Amino acid sequence: MLGLPGRRLPSAEFLLLLPLLLLPLLLLLLPAAPAPHRAAYKPVIVVHGLFDSSYSFRHLLEYINETHPGTAVTVLDLFDGRESLRPLWEQVQGFREAVAPIMAKALQGVHLICYSQGGLVCRALLSVMDEHNVDSFISLSSPQMGQYGDTNYLKWLFPTSMRSNLYRICYSPWGQEFSICNYWHDPHHDDLYLNASSFLALINGERDHPNATAWRKNFLRLGRLVLIGGPDDGVITPWQSSFFGFYDANETVLEMEKQLVYLRDSFGLKTLLARGAIVRCPMAGIAHTAWHSNRTLYETCIEPWLS
Repeated sequence: MLGLPGRRLPSAEFLLLLPLLLLPLLLLLLPAAPAPHRAAYKPVIVVHGLFDSSYSFRHLLEYINETHPGTAVTVLDLFDGRESLRPLWEQVQGFREAVAPIMAKALQGVHLICYSQGGLVCRALLSVMDEHNVDSFISLSSPQMGQYGDTNYLKWLFPTSMRSNLYRICYSPWGQEFSICNYWHDPHHDDLYLNASSFLALINGERDHPNATAWRKNFLRLGRLVLIGGPDDGVITPWQSSFFGFYDANETVLEMEKQLVYLRDSFGLKTLLARGAIVRCPMAGIAHTAWHSNRTLYETCIEPWLS
């Protein structure tokens, strides 16, 4: 075979090995494979309680950002401070206008974390919003079956009244203009409660109204109900109200499964429990104002449900 003067042609063996020798170089030149796609976390909406503001939830916001980076968290800054005493239906309308556009953009759904009085606002939202897409509703130390106890809040608001006679104020048209009276539940005056309560008795389905069937259907769109509370709360009375328990006429606490609203399935509690969609997370040693800042509570009762 003729070749160029002074040069040797590559051997056949070298030519066979050449592709293998060049392969590492070619791999380096190829674009890197895209990182595996991780599904985004659902947006979280936080609703505060009585006399609170969005600032109270700075620790909770920090925990969520740390454990679920990239989560869109909205702490709604409505009805802060004394404005939280406004009638609850007024607050429900304001919060509804705020959450609707967030839900509309979240095709996979949202999570609600609602603290204290805010838990009742959120439960009403779940009732009145026909197309809500709430996956987890996390009720954080909220008086879901009402409140019946002397607290500093009550002493400040009604200094001359005690729990035994507060019904005289709360079960009047004037009293129902205060949010706390909207869920005041006196077990010794049940008839007055049922007739006068313009909020709790309605969302509980304890009093007939034309929207009862639609509200129940809306509530049952919920994916999961997470109930959080504890015996050292110091404000929610009885503390079992956070789990839909409440006093009977003798002030003996009856658990959720013995409440008429459950037995009658008046707004969907029994149905939710039957499908395994209620999570109860009691925790001792936490005062009412510490629920949203306690890291252990967050990791145990909140974080697992923020998908």
